[in-house]
Amino acid sequence: MSNKTTDKSVVKCLGFCGFGMGSNITEVDVKDGRVARIRPLHYDQLYTPEELNAWKIEARGHVLEPGMKSYPPPLSVAYKTRTYSPNRIPYPLKRVDWDPNGERNTQNRGSSKYVHISWDKACDLIAAEIKRIQEEAGPFSIMAQSDGHGETKNVHAAHGCQTNLLNLTGGFLKQARQPDSWEGWYWGAKHAWGMDPVGMQTITTNVIKDISDNGDAIFYWGADPETTPWGWGGQMASRLCYWFNEIGVLSVFVAPDCNYAAAVHADKWIPVLPNTDVALQLAIAYVWMTEGTYEKEYIDTHSVGFDWFEYYVLGREDGVPKTPAWAAERCGVPDYRIKALARYWAKHKVSIAHCNGGGYIRAAFAHEPARMEVYLLGMRGVGQPGVNQFQMIEWQLMDVKTLNPLPSCSVLPSSEGAYRGATMDLSEPFIPKTMIHKAITEPSIEWHGHVIAGIDRADQLIPFKYAPEPGKGIRMIWSDAPCWSTCWNGGHEFQDALRHPNLEFVLVQHPWMENDCLFADIILPTSTTLELEDFNVDVRSGQWNAIAYEGQAVDPVGDVRTDYEAVGEVARALEKLGGVYENLYERYTHGNEVIDWIEKGFRECGMEGGDTADFDRFLEDRFKLFPTEENWEAKPAGLIGFYEDPENNPLLTPSGKIEYYSTTLAETFPDDKVRGPVAHWIEKGDGHDDRISSERAKDYPYLLVTNHPRWRVHANHDDVPWFRELATGKVVGPDGYGYEPLYVNPVDAEKLGLADGDIAGIYNERGMVLGGVILSERIMPGAVSQDHGARCDSIVVGMGGLDRGGANNLICPSATTSKNAAGEVTNSFLVGVKKVDVFELAGQYPEAFARSYDVECGRVLDSLIVEE
Repeated sequence: MSNKTTDKSVVKCLGFCGFGMGSNITEVDVKDGRVARIRPLHYDQLYTPEELNAWKIEARGHVLEPGMKSYPPPLSVAYKTRTYSPNRIPYPLKRVDWDPNGERNTQNRGSSKYVHISWDKACDLIAAEIKRIQEEAGPFSIMAQSDGHGETKNVHAAHGCQTNLLNLTGGFLKQARQPDSWEGWYWGAKHAWGMDPVGMQTITTNVIKDISDNGDAIFYWGADPETTPWGWGGQMASRLCYWFNEIGVLSVFVAPDCNYAAAVHADKWIPVLPNTDVALQLAIAYVWMTEGTYEKEYIDTHSVGFDWFEYYVLGREDGVPKTPAWAAERCGVPDYRIKALARYWAKHKVSIAHCNGGGYIRAAFAHEPARMEVYLLGMRGVGQPGVNQFQMIEWQLMDVKTLNPLPSCSVLPSSEGAYRGATMDLSEPFIPKTMIHKAITEPSIEWHGHVIAGIDRADQLIPFKYAPEPGKGIRMIWSDAPCWSTCWNGGHEFQDALRHPNLEFVLVQHPWMENDCLFADIILPTSTTLELEDFNVDVRSGQWNAIAYEGQAVDPVGDVRTDYEAVGEVARALEKLGGVYENLYERYTHGNEVIDWIEKGFRECGMEGGDTADFDRFLEDRFKLFPTEENWEAKPAGLIGFYEDPENNPLLTPSGKIEYYSTTLAETFPDDKVRGPVAHWIEKGDGHDDRISSERAKDYPYLLVTNHPRWRVHANHDDVPWFRELATGKVVGPDGYGYEPLYVNPVDAEKLGLADGDIAGIYNERGMVLGGVILSERIMPGAVSQDHGARCDSIVVGMGGLDRGGANNLICPSATTSKNAAGEVTNSFLVGVKKVDVFELAGQYPEAFARSYDVECGRVLDSLIVEE
């Protein structure tokens, strides 16, 4: 063994957005054929600050600079453990009781075991199924589940390589990913102020500098900048929180929990019950209206329909003034605190920060609090110095340079030239991701809009229907994102749909045996990003945009292929069947080798002179940074243009102004009582009844907060030993199992008879999931908190089921945001909580509790594989 600490180093962008949108650029050191460490990339090995035109923000006697190294989060630094996880799928697998020529036993998906088969055998079976289904029912009976937040790979795209193949064989049924991170903004705020692509403030240029110069406070509404941005852009958001603390900008956090950022940075925490923000917002508006402290002249010149909103707030519509006392009963914030908050806000320059929006943006009726926030910003004269809304995450989203509150770079590079994954086009047929389970089990479904994030507001008005002919519905799913059950709405119902007899074949390709993999008939094992070479970008850091040549760090673990190669193997198997499949592999690869795609990505990234740039030098350097724009300080900040001249800088609404009354909604959906023309407090409707005033609350009295996880990106990273051993990673029960933490306020714990370290069940009509109790005053009474995305470990599968792993999306509602808004509802729903005896459960379900398990990484696949 060599005494050197490193044999070689490669550059990797270890962000987890997927879709070719890279971030978290790092350096990976390799020693003796294994990853030794992952660390920040030091930019000064190639550049000086002068060459990068390094930006500097000076305010109140302090200086903020970008720094000369990257700021990867723990999620990236620990990623080597995922490559070496005991839960890696080592070779192709077939469900032991699935026979394509006999009994398919769909009812056993989720509980069957698997046998090892060769790549040739697996791909021949897959090819035969594709050919049979296409001939019997047409290409659109095959659905590609091809998106999700995972490794950001491009040539070997983690999501969507199979769509390129299926397009060459006649097409496929698309899964339209709804705007899951921005549901309320997309379905609600767009109708108040436009703001394509997602409904949040689009023009945020120089907003950080503006707040530093002019702001008094930032309200972090449902935001945790010390957690959520980690997977999408590293730790610059954390640095900004410290910066605002340092220069004296007040930090106020509004959320049911005192989250990680609030615990460090908050000058004030305002606890509010989950998804009751509308009540708080209405009461703030009431105080401003009755005390005459809002920007009346601005409202007159920059908005329309304000009188309709005022009519409702003051109680003239329903006889109920939306007073602080009225709100306090609903949201849990005392009326005196609501008044104090409203009066402070009325006298100070306040901006609102988000990490997409927190729980209420993914809750029932999410369009209402989103619209209400826009209403309140309008009443404060949004756009004036110190008053804006901005994101602490996903800067430059969807290649929009103005969606970046920090100084922009001269080039916003793209990975499109190398990207071999799925694209979100508008062609039909498609179904919303939130309705897949119903599309499998019901004869027809209806919805409005293409539902894909980034489409303009008017698209939401278009009606669609999926009503396939008998025998031509969804008969096969090819998934490279097998985490639906633990990341989307109604997980237990989705598990039942995966066992439906109409669904004849489920194919999954994935590196790890987790979640929906357990419902597959055939599983193709794929490699992690550390095991391949690729082209990537980092455009989320807030420092400098970058492109990277990602060398292969280590050899593949097991008999695995990259996603691109795995689909290529299926193409070769289809080729043997002739006919429409002739020459399919050549058509799939375009005759290119991987290095050809990497060069294409480099030349087409958007830099000047890409056609003639020195590709060999790029391979040698491994990364290239693009400097800060010249004279970036001179660019107008945020919505100052709209503030100063709304006529010549209109918003993307029909009137060009903030719309407190949406004529579009009024005319298109006149009978919609949940998403009406003016935002309202909605008690129940459209399949949702989750208020503490509900009759259901007698049986399920707590509102569940399901935050973006601290130690995961959705369903990624649940097997990382470094995180599981932390006190906030897993709670080890008396049976030695690591349970997902469940935060309970001591006041509620006393009522429930719970103590620290107990194992509890959270439950409703849809089933129960387990969690390890952590008593904490950082969650308010009346609410309990368990991060979403824990790996499924189902004891009983399907509706009414039981999950040991804490995958709380299994018990989420199935209904969408509202009847005309096909968004997910995965937060802020009613549950009961009770102490459970895990040894008693083990006696009831001995086989499930005896599965192979490693406390360092969780459930492992040993007990799932048998000899045929």
